[in-house]
Amino acid sequence: QPFRDMIEGMRMDLGKSRYKNFDELYLYCYYVAGTVGLMSVPVMGIAPESKATVESVYNAALALGIANQLTNILRDVGEDSRRGRVYLPQDELALAGLSDEDILAGKVTDKWRNFVKKQIKRARKFFDEAEKGVTELNSASRWPVWASLLLHRQILDEIEANDYNNF
Repeated sequence: QPFRDMIEGMRMDLGKSRYKNFDELYLYCYYVAGTVGLMSVPVMGIAPESKATVESVYNAALALGIANQLTNILRDVGEDSRRGRVYLPQDELALAGLSDEDILAGKVTDKWRNFVKKQIKRARKFFDEAEKGVTELNSASRWPVWASLLLHRQILDEIEANDYNNF
């Protein structure tokens, strides 16, 4: 199923450029990145000594895919907006007093900082969930997963260090 879902995500990306809420964005993230996590588990294998349930390892892999995609979205806000795409929840933008026009203007304001802080916090929660599953993988498979997790977390740190200027 994850293979078919990934293809659905590619189709979605061809015709959809806005996401009205986080539920829609989560579904997109699942299709384009969560599926990669799910497909990776059988390849990487669960450690024979693991006491975790298979379901919890898959949930952690899914969380890593979601976290990585949310991070990529935050990293690419400026580039995506110049291409007519805003991969941010429209309802949350509106609640923060922001619009697509604000994103296209590329100005870092207090409203923008607060909005991005909340998005980073959300991504980090998914990384925290993902981290629980890394040690459950076969030992030879752990390092690339750790690398992905740590590199993407570092992107979030860089956005913060850059005063939330991710345009």
